[in-house]
Amino acid sequence: MKKLQMFGLGHCSTCQKARADLETEGWSVDFRDVKDAPLSKDEWQPMIAAFGDKLVNRASLTWRGMSEDERAQTPLAMLKAKPSLMKRPAIIQGDQHLLGWTANVKRALGVPA
Repeated sequence: MKKLQMFGLGHCSTCQKARADLETEGWSVDFRDVKDAPLSKDEWQPMIAAFGDKLVNRASLTWRGMSEDERAQTPLAMLKAKPSLMKRPAIIQGDQHLLGWTANVKRALGVPA
């Protein structure tokens, strides 16, 4: 069976859709809600290395509610303090790191776009 790790928020409709689509296509999804089960610094680091500051969702309500001082922090500091700021879902499948649920991400995982 094809396996992957997905990071996001349980209540996020995009994460729910991605998970359902992937399971329909035969993927075993190991989902982790980053708000309910926060990631450690060591767990955030590889994702920040892979995605850079794109991992921070600057279009989110969380971002809009942040002060200029909070926005000036490093991506790691922001995500550790406010995990819901993460762009979602973040998917890791082997050496592949994918962000969001776009047509390109779907194609990369063999899901109809």
